[in-house]
Amino acid sequence: MIHFGTGGWRAVIGDGFTKENIQKVAQAVVQMMEDDHKQKKLIIGYDRRFLSKEAAQWFSEVLAEQGVEVLFINKSQPTPLVMFAVQHLGTDFGAMVTASHNPALYNGIKIFTTEGRDASVEVTTRLEEYANHCQVVRPQKTFDEYLAEGKISYLKEFNPYIDSILSKLDTEAIRNADLQVCLDPMYGVSQSSLQTILSTLRVELSVIHNRHDTLFGGKLPAPNAAGLNELKDFVVDNHCDFGIATDGDADRLGVIDDKGRFVHPNQILMLLYYYLLKYKGWRGPAVRNNSTTHMLDRIAKDFGQVCYEVPVGFKYVSGKMQETDAIIGGESSGGLAVKGHTNGKDGIYAAAILTEMVAVSGKSISENVQEIVDRYGTIIYTDREFPMTPQRKEELKQKLLVEKQLPEWPYEVEKVSYEDGCKTYFRNGGWLIARFSGTEPLLRFACEMPSQEEADAMCDLMRDFLGL
Repeated sequence: MIHFGTGGWRAVIGDGFTKENIQKVAQAVVQMMEDDHKQKKLIIGYDRRFLSKEAAQWFSEVLAEQGVEVLFINKSQPTPLVMFAVQHLGTDFGAMVTASHNPALYNGIKIFTTEGRDASVEVTTRLEEYANHCQVVRPQKTFDEYLAEGKISYLKEFNPYIDSILSKLDTEAIRNADLQVCLDPMYGVSQSSLQTILSTLRVELSVIHNRHDTLFGGKLPAPNAAGLNELKDFVVDNHCDFGIATDGDADRLGVIDDKGRFVHPNQILMLLYYYLLKYKGWRGPAVRNNSTTHMLDRIAKDFGQVCYEVPVGFKYVSGKMQETDAIIGGESSGGLAVKGHTNGKDGIYAAAILTEMVAVSGKSISENVQEIVDRYGTIIYTDREFPMTPQRKEELKQKLLVEKQLPEWPYEVEKVSYEDGCKTYFRNGGWLIARFSGTEPLLRFACEMPSQEEADAMCDLMRDFLGL
């Protein structure tokens, strides 16, 4: 069965991710276009994963057979570039063949709607229903034949995307900062975009892990602390101002500071929100998901703003940003969006603004982090994940979400939310959430407490309670 999670449809290659299922998802998009009287035009891109280009072609053939104009980005590019193209050209639909940060044996498809937004849960629910019950109209011709007939055409959107980012930066400040940066695209698709942007701004850029490797060097293409040891070493050994990394499709950002330390995505969000408010003089709310730091709430309150909480899934973040006119939104897994560019997460734009922050503030990343700590104090964030079998998942869902059993907490509880998983808020300002991943067979914990010992103890308590 085809299932859309928090980040689109993803499945193991050769198991769920098959040509037949790809064609079913394409047929579902055609059916929705027809049912909703949408324009029959779609932009599609793909990343560097195994079968990504072929899958994009199979997807396109189904659409072209039924009269949908397909604008095909004929080079592996970042997901945010595709989202930008949907917004820039005003199409009702876009698609990206990627499994983002998932292991190499996965691939998938993300669907975008008007203004380049992640498809809402209402849209993905309908697509899922259509895909699992549709009869595919089989393509009668090949991709190249549809291309020759003009039913599929190649789209070049690289320059407009790059120009859009450059137009929003303090280019003079960055040029004058004499910065040295290392990029780790993690064998993904960010190099061309970031190299063009940073080279234009006179940043001295070094790149590692840039070859095409569908196995991602045998590692998970996620810019987390465990995956960035070589970037840490390069930054320290070469005295870089900082290092940046992006996940497989470049919608998530990872950062190594000037001292070779991993900067958690929560800290990146704090840095950029604080920078937008203090240095750029912007005003507006922040949006975070329910597994992301509450330090954003402290920063918002200090500047007379509000921080809104939404479920996990960037479609919820971007939707709330639009509703509240927020200036930044993000999640603890490394995805974030800043007002004025695309309507989804963009690791390329986030890296560019971070570069601007260092240049304009005149402070290193570690110094900027310390300024926030000095002003707002500390709160310790920790997270854990546990593999789940389908049977074990159902057992724990029953205990946690249906029967609503909880441990005997050592702190006074303010409230408990079951909007997305189970999140307990404590009166001391701490919190703990347990939720099942929408993209992988995992149960995830996230917790914030005044100290590392307290955060670890709370996670241990929940782990023991659930028998993990």
